[in-house]
Amino acid sequence: MLKKINPLFALLLFLFFPVILIAQKSEEYNKLKQQYPDDNYIRLQESTNINISIDDGEIVISQEVKEQDMYMGDSASQGSKESRSFSYFFELASIEASAFNYKDGKYREEKVTDFKYKDQLDQSFYDDSKSVNFIYNNLKKGSKTSLTYLEKIKNPRFLSPFYFGNFFPIIQNKVTIVADNNINLRFVEFNIDGVSVNFNKEVKRKTTTYTWELANTDAFEYESEMPSFKSILPHIIPIITSYRVNGEEIPVLQDLSGLFNWYASLVKEVNTQPPSEELKNIVAELTAPLTTDFEKVKAIYYWTQQNIKYIDFEYALGGFIPREANDVFNKKYGDCKDNSSILKEMLDIANIEGSLTWIGTRSIPYGYEEVPTPIVDNHMILSFNDGGNTYFLDATGRYTPIDMPTSFIQGKEALVENSTGGYEIKKVPIVPSSKNQIREVATISILDNDIKGKGEASFSGYLKAAIFRGLENSTTDTKLKELYNDLLEKGSNKFMVSTFKEKYKFNYEKDFEVIYDFSIDDQVKLLGEEMFLNLNLNKPLEYFKVDKDRTYKIEYDYKSEYHYTTTLVVPDGYKIDYLPSNFEESTSLISSKVTYEHEGNTIKYNHNVIANYIELDVTQQKEVNAFIDNALKQYSEVIVLKKIKS
Repeated sequence: MLKKINPLFALLLFLFFPVILIAQKSEEYNKLKQQYPDDNYIRLQESTNINISIDDGEIVISQEVKEQDMYMGDSASQGSKESRSFSYFFELASIEASAFNYKDGKYREEKVTDFKYKDQLDQSFYDDSKSVNFIYNNLKKGSKTSLTYLEKIKNPRFLSPFYFGNFFPIIQNKVTIVADNNINLRFVEFNIDGVSVNFNKEVKRKTTTYTWELANTDAFEYESEMPSFKSILPHIIPIITSYRVNGEEIPVLQDLSGLFNWYASLVKEVNTQPPSEELKNIVAELTAPLTTDFEKVKAIYYWTQQNIKYIDFEYALGGFIPREANDVFNKKYGDCKDNSSILKEMLDIANIEGSLTWIGTRSIPYGYEEVPTPIVDNHMILSFNDGGNTYFLDATGRYTPIDMPTSFIQGKEALVENSTGGYEIKKVPIVPSSKNQIREVATISILDNDIKGKGEASFSGYLKAAIFRGLENSTTDTKLKELYNDLLEKGSNKFMVSTFKEKYKFNYEKDFEVIYDFSIDDQVKLLGEEMFLNLNLNKPLEYFKVDKDRTYKIEYDYKSEYHYTTTLVVPDGYKIDYLPSNFEESTSLISSKVTYEHEGNTIKYNHNVIANYIELDVTQQKEVNAFIDNALKQYSEVIVLKKIKS
């Protein structure tokens, strides 16, 4: 028989139940929850211990990493699956992992016993990565994990940066380097200002110990379109400059010359084989009708973009050594170095000089002089000089014209080999906005509450290249209409392309054009004898509005311009009752212009926007936002047409 619960007992149980729940969490958890109430994940301890010694005249490096984490939220189980990457240069020697769950007043350990190893393809420059994958069992709110792994760093040029911070809080962070006194090190600091890192150096008879410690680091906030974490997080890059063996000083990375000489040693045996007859015939066919070196290089460059598929795959030093041009030609694919290899060989066949060029993408914030190590770059291209101009040829940048670098290397330093066996540093230009334009001319008429129109849109530069990449995957009329509905949308989401015609599709030299018919339903408002229509059908300024609470820079792929002209045919029986005022303002960063003209029975509307930047710091973001806030008022302006009284 069920017994009735005593009301007093029920009340005591209700009051005591939360205490029972709280008691199931450790004191450590409760303290951290008060300190970091909004964080779901906290790193309790992160320690890196690097040992650098000399054995049989060679540098030997081991790196042990320890990580202890606590899961603060209900989504703890999402952290159960874990992995770590390693490669030929970072050999995984050992790994241990455990989960800890709090029960009956203490944490109970459950060791991970099943580690799975697999190949892993990523976007790195030396991409022979593998990963070890494992699962922490039974993670829940308040659980802790512990991970320890040991790596062997097989090349002294590849010491990694160590970071003091992340996108989660870190309670204790410590880095220790113990180096043989015959090894010379220097350390380059980034984003350290204002960070209280405790540094200590202890010199003993045979070794020197360097220690960095930092406690209670708040999480860095992630923001969309922000620069790479290398530009944000405090970190230090250790560099082995040289070492001594039997009194002899052996250079490693003393300066940029050391890095270039190592790079040069890796590529000096490339393309020593004679080019194949088939490759020579291709070059002859491409260049036969052409007279100038520039035109010949352009033909070869575009052929390479179109015919050598980009695939990023590496192994060991293969991440730095281009493959033979004959092999790349036969396979019709390769990575950035392979594209540069075949491009250089084809120029050689045409008796034109091209220079192998090392470069870092915009995700890497370092200069060659300040960080002369392999982490300064992650890409290879070819440089060509003509008439005092340097052209940066990146055959991985499909549909990129010869007079434009790929967007992700704009503004970067390039390490360019020269004909004397040396090098020079060149700065890749930032492409002006005038090279990346949308220009659109449309004529519209009103039918009831709807708009019917005809438009001609043209696209240039990076905008065009991006569209071409999308068109490669849009192989049916249905997919094409979907693409053009998104690309050309104006007025509202009721915009619809009915027919379209493409001109200069996949053409490198000419602007891509689309001629189309369209409709926009419910765009016109009728009120008595008056008709209201907003001719601001395209609103590019809205794209450039930035969140006012941002902390970091914001980055864009390229500068750009937008030019729209819309001609409205005034419907029969109506006259123009009101036209908005014209508007024009500009700064060094952004400009906007809106004009209305009455011509016969038409209204001609023009709207131009120029975004003259590829990144904005926080101060510039506020300037651009203030400009846009003012300019956006124009987007609410409407024209008024009134019925003509008979």
